[in-house]
Amino acid sequence: DFVRDMPWLALPYKDKHRKLKLWNKYRISNIPSLIFLDATTGKVVCRNGLLVIRDDPEGLEFPWGPKPFREVIAGPLLRNNGQSLESSSLEGSHVGVYFSAHWCPPCRSLTRVLVESYRKIKEAGQKFEIIFVSADRSEESFKQYFSEMPWLAVPYTDEARRSRLNRLYGIQGIPTLIVLDPQGELITRQGRVEVLNDEDCREFPWHPKPVLELSDSNAVQLNEGPCLVLFVDSEDDGESEAAKQLIQPIAEKIIAKYKAKEEEAPLLFFVAGEDDMTDSLRDYTNLPEAAPLLTILDMSARAKYVMDVEEITPAIVEAFVNDFLAEKLKPEPI
Repeated sequence: DFVRDMPWLALPYKDKHRKLKLWNKYRISNIPSLIFLDATTGKVVCRNGLLVIRDDPEGLEFPWGPKPFREVIAGPLLRNNGQSLESSSLEGSHVGVYFSAHWCPPCRSLTRVLVESYRKIKEAGQKFEIIFVSADRSEESFKQYFSEMPWLAVPYTDEARRSRLNRLYGIQGIPTLIVLDPQGELITRQGRVEVLNDEDCREFPWHPKPVLELSDSNAVQLNEGPCLVLFVDSEDDGESEAAKQLIQPIAEKIIAKYKAKEEEAPLLFFVAGEDDMTDSLRDYTNLPEAAPLLTILDMSARAKYVMDVEEITPAIVEAFVNDFLAEKLKPEPI
């Protein structure tokens, strides 16, 4: 019945395999989601199509290709004392684009941490600015929340610019902190995780690491798509670091391959030690207690792939990854 109302094509209802592949490829975390692609190249044109059709219902801006950050942000920006600055003042600075709202408890928690991070980065002499893009439900809420922030904001009344920034970065949830280099190019979409994991801001501007150590703050990324997780016995000194060094060349190879195609890597890479969060993950996914244990977890498909061998070598990891990407592995249910 639903499909009858649609004048376009659809995957067959029973084709769950292709549906899951598309969910994972485009890292869909909620619905409805609408993504526009270039049919010739297969590249993403716009990740937030719902905002596009809301803002441009007549299709006057079709095909809705991405615009440079400088063009989208152009216009006045505010400080919480009422001072107005032109967006050209951002030149030469790293920029954090902060999507947040006062009604969102995780947003308020992150803002408190981010204020300290911002201060530390500034005191270290780094050229850095944050732009608050509000998702508040009223201008009064925006002003109350913005009064706690020492950085800039897009005026609440400029709904069109706020919407264009959401469209540009395909924002699907808040809080989200996007970090850009001085040329306006994306460094990371995971600024929230980086801020929480790097309280002293020693790793600013937080270029992505090929392999992450699984923690409470980055575990949310397990829901973004398939993840290779190598479980190790962290009671052994250096075990986690050795595991990261083992996986890293393979992760870098995969990331570089897909970056060359201007695509996101189909896997995230983690090393997991021994703590309450890791124990909960093992329990939830019904994994054996063995260590080391090589797995690929696909939460959206509720599937896992497990290799339980006495010794994990680079050759074993690479073969495991390649077999997964070639769809040669048989999944077990989570």
